[in-house]
Amino acid sequence: MANDFPIPLQRDALGDPAITDEQTRRKALDCILRSNATLMSFLEQARDLDLPDWRLVSGAVYQTVWNALTGRSPDHGIKDFDLVYFDGTDLSYEAEDEIIRRVEENFAKFPFPVECRNQARVHLWYPQKHGISYPALSCTDESLAYYLAKTHAVAIRLEVDGWLDIAAPFGLSDLFAMRIAPNPLHSNPKSFRKKAEAAKRQWPEVEVVELL
Repeated sequence: MANDFPIPLQRDALGDPAITDEQTRRKALDCILRSNATLMSFLEQARDLDLPDWRLVSGAVYQTVWNALTGRSPDHGIKDFDLVYFDGTDLSYEAEDEIIRRVEENFAKFPFPVECRNQARVHLWYPQKHGISYPALSCTDESLAYYLAKTHAVAIRLEVDGWLDIAAPFGLSDLFAMRIAPNPLHSNPKSFRKKAEAAKRQWPEVEVVELL
């Protein structure tokens, strides 16, 4: 529950840049993520895989925060865990597939499906799948600039010393406000609306900022 955290998890305050600074939001995010035993177990296993430039991204991160803010079960609404990495030395499908199989084997007993993708290859398949151009990237964190919503663009990694490294190019205010706002740098209206509608079904508190 929200009252169990050392930092008050007040959605209105944490989501308002005029009231709460980014450092406090990062501390709150760290506390919330560490309170989710399933998520921390995932990070420890992922760290042991030692994939290049890896991150946990997407729903398992921001949905864990929403559950803490609304007093729901830590795993409520989470469908899978998205593990990404960056390896530009081999852009073949076969090389990525080998890593995917390795990840599947490692997480065979994990309670959620684990999806794994090489961010160095996204530009090779994204235009064909979505009909939208996508640039060749230079690292995993660069991919966050092309997520559909600012709230989605939060990624984490557990370092060997226990430090929880957080990447959030758009900041964390939208995340804590439970606000899904479109990313002006990457527009995909159909996918945006689909994700927003799915989020509203699980978390009615979510505010969706309509596309212009």
